[in-house]
Amino acid sequence: MPRSMPLASLYEWLMFVHVLAAMVWLGGLVALLAFGRRTLSEADPGAVARFVGSLRVVGPAFLAPAAGLVLALGIWMVLDSDAWDFGQTWVWLGAALLAAAVLVGAIFLSRAGLAAERAVRAADNAEAMRQLQRWSLGIGVIVALLVVATWDMVFKPG
Repeated sequence: MPRSMPLASLYEWLMFVHVLAAMVWLGGLVALLAFGRRTLSEADPGAVARFVGSLRVVGPAFLAPAAGLVLALGIWMVLDSDAWDFGQTWVWLGAALLAAAVLVGAIFLSRAGLAAERAVRAADNAEAMRQLQRWSLGIGVIVALLVVATWDMVFKPG
């Protein structure tokens, strides 16, 4: 008779979805950064308008929910685990880095994206490019924060 595989624990399912959400969040940001820089290098008003228009869809529909899942599931995993607690350096550092990334996105990127969208509507390509450049710098900051957070969660310092 074949042996059945044991069902995964709640913690393992939380980790699975946490990692998938992190992949969507970080991978999506890296892809947007690459496409945004490419759009900036072309300096084509039509390409800028299309790219800026896509930000209103991609951010709220994919990146924001993924970021929320990463934070929520990370907290849930700490609460579910006997091995981890919020007093551990790697836990609070990871949470702080993720929260900083969310705040930069919510405050800085949303403003730059909205300003770029207004400039596109006003047919001010120079301003749209300037705002897209600001947005690109903000995405770079978030990517760096998330890379450090990933290092923190893999190596668990302290």
